[in-house]
Amino acid sequence: MDGQTAPDCAPVPGAEALFTQARTPRSFSPRPVGEDVLRRLYDLVKLGPTSGNCSPGRFVFLTTQDARERIRPALSPGNVSRAMAAPVLAVVCHDPLFFEALPRLNPQEGLRDWFAADVGLSDETAFRNGTLEGAYLIMAARMLGLSAMPMSGFDCFMVEDTLLNATGWRVNFLVGLGYPAENEPAPDHAEPRAPRLDFGEACLCL
Repeated sequence: MDGQTAPDCAPVPGAEALFTQARTPRSFSPRPVGEDVLRRLYDLVKLGPTSGNCSPGRFVFLTTQDARERIRPALSPGNVSRAMAAPVLAVVCHDPLFFEALPRLNPQEGLRDWFAADVGLSDETAFRNGTLEGAYLIMAARMLGLSAMPMSGFDCFMVEDTLLNATGWRVNFLVGLGYPAENEPAPDHAEPRAPRLDFGEACLCL
């Protein structure tokens, strides 16, 4: 590099805005989110790293009011209006039998049988990596110009019984997806963020 030392940390230009500028929305625009956008979204999500490329994340996109109404009874009262107002409600799931796809996803011999023989290990791996893929979904949505509203506060077993009986997938959390509402304040005019922990409180360098 012509004798020059590369900087210790060179962020991708503009990438920090996915954290510093994007905010959890208070509302969404009524503008629909097309299936082409959801396909682009997943094409980004699937590139995120998972353990051994195990890729256990599964996603159900509720794109119509009728589809969202199916899980209304499972929602806690505080989440009903938010979930029903989202143009798309993504149900972030994981497949406990993710290892059945490992022969296609990872060339390591015997990997499928290793997970199949240990339910505790496979369940832990599916949940951890499915959660990671849910986080990738939030960041990828922001990258595509969508707002993302993650939610817990629902009966996961009721959602599974309503939507997923034929799949065997397990539900983790929900994410409301849509375009920002016109009245959503610009980042420099938004209310101050809630406090976060400082580095010294949340991190150790050993």
